[in-house]
Amino acid sequence: QVQLVESGGGLVQPGGSLSLSCAASGTIFSINAMGWYRQAPGKERELVARISSGGITNYADSVKGRFAISRDNAKNTAYLQMNSLKPEDTAVYYCQVRIVRLGAFWGQGTQVTVSS
Repeated sequence: QVQLVESGGGLVQPGGSLSLSCAASGTIFSINAMGWYRQAPGKERELVARISSGGITNYADSVKGRFAISRDNAKNTAYLQMNSLKPEDTAVYYCQVRIVRLGAFWGQGTQVTVSS
């Protein structure tokens, strides 16, 4: 059994910063890609950022230059540093972890609200 525990998120003013983390635990052989997605009310879930096992990253155009994804393989943890936040970044953020032999797993989601 694999569990993902997300932390971080909350309410922040426009221009502010937040940091999210996602820790995987359980029977884990090896983790491939780790990623962050978000879903705003009335919209489909979209990819925000992803990092491969080798550290290669890719970002949605809307967050390039503002968000940074990283991972700590020893801790099976992914991070998302979000800077210069905008109201349109408001959404529930989900982490996804792809584990060798087991497939993809999702976190429970954490709310990020950007508002003055």
